[in-house]
Amino acid sequence: MTKRVHVAVGIILNSAAQILLAKRPAHLHQGGKWEFPGGKVEPGENVVEALIRELKEELNLTVHASSPFMQLSYDYPDKQVLLDIHTVQHFSGEAEGLEGQQLAWVTPCELSLYDFPDANQPIVDKLQAAASQAGR
Repeated sequence: MTKRVHVAVGIILNSAAQILLAKRPAHLHQGGKWEFPGGKVEPGENVVEALIRELKEELNLTVHASSPFMQLSYDYPDKQVLLDIHTVQHFSGEAEGLEGQQLAWVTPCELSLYDFPDANQPIVDKLQAAASQAGR
């Protein structure tokens, strides 16, 4: 039986409408690919609590508010992931890779230049569709 992992994911947007990406460390599942920051929802936590904790631990960002963006499930050969994705526009602090990960602020149209895990593709598609509707 494959393992199911519940993950809180943040679409972190700055005032210039850029999205924060983080590069996964090479030794992790899907290592070397870019992702929207976040992490596992621990037992006893809800998604928002996990997102706040993970973004503080990984990026030194303090989340003040987030809103649900989408939820999706994806099956890799070795594990299943349930991604609970929230947009984060209200935060404080300067993003820094506290775990040594590379970070990048990109516009929605630049997302296609980055290599994401397959599970992230629907997020990229939805962000790009929303940006093209907004005329960005």
